[in-house]
Amino acid sequence: MRRRNKFSLPIVFAVTALFLVNPGADAADRRMMFADSQTSGAAGQSMGASRGEAEASSGAAQNADADNGTFVFRKQVEEVVLHATVIDDKQHIVTSLDKGDFNVYEDGHPQTITSFRHEDIPVAMGIVVDNSGSMREKRAKVNAAALNLVRSSNPNDQVFIVNFNDEYYLDQDFTSNINKLKEGLEKIEARGGTALYDAVVASAEHLKKDSQLEKKVIFVVTDGEDNESGETLEQAVRRLQVEGGPTVYALGILEKEEHPKHAKRALQIMSERTGGLAFFPQTLDEVDAISRTVAHDIRTQYTIGYKPTTPKNQGGYRQVKVDAKAHGYGKLSVRTKSGYYAGAEPASGAQ
Repeated sequence: MRRRNKFSLPIVFAVTALFLVNPGADAADRRMMFADSQTSGAAGQSMGASRGEAEASSGAAQNADADNGTFVFRKQVEEVVLHATVIDDKQHIVTSLDKGDFNVYEDGHPQTITSFRHEDIPVAMGIVVDNSGSMREKRAKVNAAALNLVRSSNPNDQVFIVNFNDEYYLDQDFTSNINKLKEGLEKIEARGGTALYDAVVASAEHLKKDSQLEKKVIFVVTDGEDNESGETLEQAVRRLQVEGGPTVYALGILEKEEHPKHAKRALQIMSERTGGLAFFPQTLDEVDAISRTVAHDIRTQYTIGYKPTTPKNQGGYRQVKVDAKAHGYGKLSVRTKSGYYAGAEPASGAQ
């Protein structure tokens, strides 16, 4: 399938300005493909305008603002923040641990925990859904599950919708309005190939550049292997593993995929490296329950901050491991991101 040309950044600004002076323009005409990054030429460009719904601040926690009810994350500049899920030996989520029950390691060296929270804090979430031709008969149940994910999540979450085939579209920018999200999901043009990696990377960039909420999540749904992206899997994972990058939850509906092992492994790698989960239902009837599981996982995580003993300005990739031990529990497993790239974000195509 021939790749369609994407708008250059100046054209995006021009089209945006046109809409501002013509507010009566049809909503369908407002659908724009993401702009390529001017520096990398890949799918890393921010997708939306800046929002005034959340404000940046300094300090050490995410709290409700007394004046406007928005949520602001306050953290120290040198602090690395992890979002962690704890599972016991019976595969139950554990929610009653304290700061002293955790140990954090970076590149094998113990780190001092500088902040610790266990609260249901709002997240910025991108729902990224495959819109290729093979998804045509699956979208109704997938859309319903995506909306139930939002309904089961924190009511102050800010969510956007991306539909992708051989290109990727921001069909609804950040909102908590279910009706607007439903409209975004219903912009179905099931055709073309699957530019999965490009869509995920672009969504991660949108989260990073256009949301002030510290906790960021991507929920991606696809039924096949990537066959259209400019990004490779390795490049996409590296872009996801920047400091403050999103946790990826993946739903692979792969029962009819020609190469299911390749597609499954790609989704597993993106989720495991970022601290998320990958699900592979046998039938479409399972997707709704999966979406609720994802919402529960997000809302029960611990937020752990530490100042790395190796300053972040020295750059490089840092491996991260978190352990937990507590009286009254057997073996506990902690799921969080496997590592991060400190300092400047790696350029697209970097190996």
